Amino acid sequence: MPGEPTALTDPQPADRHPERHVVLVAPEIHWNTGNIGRTCLAAGARLHLVKPLGFSLASREIRRAGLDYWEEVNPAVWEGFEEWAEALRPGPGEVAVLTKTGGRPFWSMPRPERLCLVFGSETRGLPAAILEQYTDCAFHIPTTGRTRSLNLSTAAGIALYETLRLAPPFHAWDRKS
Repeated sequence: MPGEPTALTDPQPADRHPERHVVLVAPEIHWNTGNIGRTCLAAGARLHLVKPLGFSLASREIRRAGLDYWEEVNPAVWEGFEEWAEALRPGPGEVAVLTKTGGRPFWSMPRPERLCLVFGSETRGLPAAILEQYTDCAFHIPTTGRTRSLNLSTAAGIALYETLRLAPPFHAWDRKS
């Protein structure tokens, strides 16, 4: 069942794949959440959704955005950010908050074995309390300023794969000569 601490991660040997968690705080748009879920599944990351959600998880649209993978994504759903933090108990250096006001570029994020990437809602971003709690680990994805922000699913994909850039290579399909 989503949100149960027993199903937080897929145990994998440390030399195979780092443990990654993508945390969406109050996501509003089901298509973004579905796309992020699919990306998490492809990257071997766990998706966490922190309420309130701006959509129903039972909606046809979220399943369509996640394609036929949504059942495999099986996101953990939390009543609030504090509940998530209490269950996962991230240690020092295990949280990276992504926000357009972050003090450092995303390519300087830490790459520990276990990392939680935290994103806010599409229209409001992260609550001030979370930004204040994680001031030292707030990162941004540089933009030209010609837009207000990046799409949430785009930002999540950029940040997640950046954290895996130095990880042992993985790919599901054999290369053809």
